[in-house]
Amino acid sequence: MSKKLSIGSMLSLIIAAALLVTSMFFPWWGMKFYAPQYPEGLDIIVYPYTLAGDIDIVNGLNHYIGMTEFSNESFPELPYMKYLVIGLAFIILLIGLLRRKKLLYVGIGLFTIGGILGIYDMKRWLKKFGTELDPKAPIELDPFVPPIIGENTIANFVTNSYFTTGAFILGAAFICTLIPLWLERKK
Repeated sequence: MSKKLSIGSMLSLIIAAALLVTSMFFPWWGMKFYAPQYPEGLDIIVYPYTLAGDIDIVNGLNHYIGMTEFSNESFPELPYMKYLVIGLAFIILLIGLLRRKKLLYVGIGLFTIGGILGIYDMKRWLKKFGTELDPKAPIELDPFVPPIIGENTIANFVTNSYFTTGAFILGAAFICTLIPLWLERKK
C-alpha cells in the first residue's frame, strides 16, 4: 500500500485550497430583517473580514431595544480571519503538493476544528447581542437568541438568518478535502 496520495487526491486538495481563498471574496453569512416599515428588508452581511449591509439603520433600530451596536470593532476576530483562512489554504495546498497521506488527516482535522469553532463563535455572538440588552432601553424586550439559520420574530421584526455564497464555497472546499479519503480507500 502506497503512503503517497494519488494525483487525483493532490488535485482535489489544490482545488480545496483555491476554494478556501476564493471564499474570502464572498459573504459567508447574513441576516435579513423585515418589518411593516421595511418591507424590502434590511441586511446584515458578514464577510470573513468585515460587516456590510444596512448596519447603521439596524443599529439605529437596535438602540430602542438596548442592543449593543454592530460594527467591525465588535468582532475582534474579523481582522485575523483572512490570515486564518489563507493559513488553512496554505496547509491544504502543502499537503496536496507533498502528497503525504498522514498529513491529509491533519488538514481534515484543522478544517473540521476551524468549522466547529466558527459556528461556536457565531452562536456565542448571537447570544451575547440578543441577551445582553440594556435594561434602560426605551423598549423592554425579553432576551432572545437569533438562530444561525432560520426565521425568528422579535417585536414587529421577522428575521431570516442564512449562510450564503462564501459558506457554500467553504463547504465545497471541505468536500474537496474529504475526496482523497474516498480516492485513497483500500481497494
